Amino acid sequence: MPYVDRQNRFCGFLDIEENENSGRFLRRYFILDTEQGSLLWYMDNPQNLPKGAGNVGSLNLSYISKVTLHIPLSPSHSFTVINAGMRKFYLQANDQQDLVEWISVLNNAIKITVPKPGEGHNTHAETPQELLGTVKQVSYKTEIIGGVPIITATQEQGEGHNGADRGGVKRAQNQMPYFLSRGAQDQAIIKAGYCVKQGAVMKNWKRRYFVLDENSLNYYKTDMEREPLRAIPLKEIHKVQECKQSEHMMRDNLFEMVTSSRTFYIQADSPEDMHSWIKAISGAIVAQRGPGRSANTVRIISGEATW
Repeated sequence: MPYVDRQNRFCGFLDIEENENSGRFLRRYFILDTEQGSLLWYMDNPQNLPKGAGNVGSLNLSYISKVTLHIPLSPSHSFTVINAGMRKFYLQANDQQDLVEWISVLNNAIKITVPKPGEGHNTHAETPQELLGTVKQVSYKTEIIGGVPIITATQEQGEGHNGADRGGVKRAQNQMPYFLSRGAQDQAIIKAGYCVKQGAVMKNWKRRYFVLDENSLNYYKTDMEREPLRAIPLKEIHKVQECKQSEHMMRDNLFEMVTSSRTFYIQADSPEDMHSWIKAISGAIVAQRGPGRSANTVRIISGEATW
C-alpha cells in the first residue's frame, strides 16, 4: 500500500499495463510527488537501483482527469484506471485495501494539482499523512490451509471486491512459492514475500524472496527457486528491530536482524510490511523457545525483540 517517504512523497509497488491493450502487467515502483505534480514509476525502488538510473514512465498530474475502479467481465480482477488525455492507464494493486488507498491518494492529488474554478488559492492542499488518514481501513485475516497462508478480506459484504490479481496468476503477497524444496514445504509457513537485503561482502542491495517457517528464515533468489540461498535458524537470531543506524537511515522501511555470525539489513516495501516482518520473526522465535523462557529472557517492545 502507499506510504509516505522522507521526501513527503507517496510510494509503493503497483502493476501497470505499460503497452496499451497488451493485457501484460509489469511490476513497477511508483512515486507520487504532489509538489512536482508528477506520477513516476521505476523498475524498482530507486534506492535499490544503480546510481543515476531514471524512471521508466511518468505522468503529469495535470493530464489526469479521473482515477476510477474498473472491473472487467473476464477475468474478474480489480483495476485502477487513470484517464490521461487520449489514453487510459490500467493498474493493479496487491489487494483491495491497497487499491482503495491508491485511488484515494491519486484522486486527491489531482484535486490539489488542478483546483476547481473559483477555489483560487484558498484550496487546502492536504498533506500525504492527512490523505492516508482519510482512507477507510479494510481488515484481513490469514489462515494456514495445507501449509499455505490464505489471505482473505474480512470486511462486510458490499464494501468491494477482494484482491487484485496480476495477470490472473498472482499469488497473495505472503503466499509461499510454488517450487519450494520438499523440506521447506514440510514446515509450517508463517510469512513469505519479497524484501531487499544487503550483501555480506559487496554491500550491494538485492531483492530476495523470504520465507519464514517455524524453525528458520530462508531467502531465495526468486519465488520460483527450489533451494534457498541461505537458511537462518531462528535459534541464531538474537534481535530483530527497526534499523536506527545513521549510515542506513536514507533507506525507508529498513530493519536489522542480529544473528550469531552477522547483522542482516533488510528493507521491506512499506512500513506496514516492515513491522509485519519484525512481528512475525519475533513471534516465531518466542514460539520456538517456548512460553517457559519468554517471561525472563525475552522482551518485546514496539516491534523490537531482544534476548
